[in-house]
Amino acid sequence: MSPSRVTAASFIGRVLPEPYEAVLGGPDPEAIHDLLATVLADFVCPPSGHSVSWQDCYDAAWVRPLPHKAGFLLDERGNPKPVPEHVTGEAADRAREAQAIAVRIRREARNMPLGNQG
Repeated sequence: MSPSRVTAASFIGRVLPEPYEAVLGGPDPEAIHDLLATVLADFVCPPSGHSVSWQDCYDAAWVRPLPHKAGFLLDERGNPKPVPEHVTGEAADRAREAQAIAVRIRREARNMPLGNQG
């Protein structure tokens, strides 16, 4: 009998303690969690298909705290990564909005005692 699997996500706190969640997420942190996870899934999963489903990519991002989500959309210098060519129209507009929010989150999180959160 194989051992049961435990996902790392069960040990990661998606919601940061207050006041961090409200400061980083603004008036509607849940909407920001959703936006960043949606854009990451859009980036990773082209319409031609991917070995991991869009929903699985979204779910993997969803369980991460805001600074981690922000980090997925930024390069090592904290600048927005290029929007993939397959992300167009409304999805590209959403991506640029999410990246602007990610830059703000990264900047504000650096001044918070959060440890290595992104």
